[in-house]
Amino acid sequence: MTQTRIGFIGAGGIANRHVDVLRGFVDVQIVGFSDVAQERAQELATRCDARAYADYRAMLDAEGPDAVFICVPPFAHGDLELEIANRGLPFFVEKPLAITLATAEQVAAAIDAHDLITGVGYHWRYLDTIDEAQAQLRDNPARLVLGYWLDSTPPPAWWGREEQSGGQMIEQTTHIFDLTRLLVGEVERVFAFGSNTHRERFPDLNVFDATTASLQFKSGAVGTLASTYLLNWQHRVGLHLFGDGMAIELSAFDIMIDVGRGRPLRAAQGDPVVRQDRDFIDAVQGKENRIRSPYSEALKTHRLTIAATQSAHAGIPVELEAVDG
Repeated sequence: MTQTRIGFIGAGGIANRHVDVLRGFVDVQIVGFSDVAQERAQELATRCDARAYADYRAMLDAEGPDAVFICVPPFAHGDLELEIANRGLPFFVEKPLAITLATAEQVAAAIDAHDLITGVGYHWRYLDTIDEAQAQLRDNPARLVLGYWLDSTPPPAWWGREEQSGGQMIEQTTHIFDLTRLLVGEVERVFAFGSNTHRERFPDLNVFDATTASLQFKSGAVGTLASTYLLNWQHRVGLHLFGDGMAIELSAFDIMIDVGRGRPLRAAQGDPVVRQDRDFIDAVQGKENRIRSPYSEALKTHRLTIAATQSAHAGIPVELEAVDG
């Protein structure tokens, strides 16, 4: 069996997640890892009988992968993708696409120029519960949207610095913003507010620790997405949708559809990351392209989270058509 050769740029936690999945595919061979922390690259390389590199270009030159997984912090995006695109290599990249919109748009232009297969890690799109929600909403669209990412402070030092992560809406709540686009449609206006409270345990954080983003959709629906990392646990992460005589509650683990006859809860079935990575590999192999979030689609979500962040800083509504690089 011909195996698709995969190289990794970035060897942190999310890279480990993809490695676990890809190692279960008999038609995939992981050939190389690169990371600025070479010990992390070496650890994963040892697990996969691959090679570790300090520089991603050296990995690409030496291993000649068929496709690349990019799993780096938000501030590291840009040059990596442009280099890979100029080499004509398909790539899968974890969200968010970048810190700025200009960087992501530059990458998108390079992808279009080389007609590349791409995937972005919005794995919630691959939940079977999302398929069920889409079916329910087809004839009864949502008119009110309430979204939540109410959680603890992530450990990476870069996460709490806006110039490195972009802030919680861009780096974390982006999954919920993406679902609103998928299930409700495009947003035409966003008005967001943010606050920041000094905490002695986290003296270097400068990102908003609480935000609300009110959304006006082109369909006429309205919604609010709330985010905070002030807690010491994950309290609620999900999306609630309300239509005519119907309420839907979605999380990464289950779905509840209430039509006035109780609150039946169904657990999600299967692993969305497995489905996501399988679709990317299949597309790279020339099979049917079923990728649910190519770069061009993820760019629309990135534009929305950029608009929300700009609005929170400026204290004024932002029209999505006015957002540029």
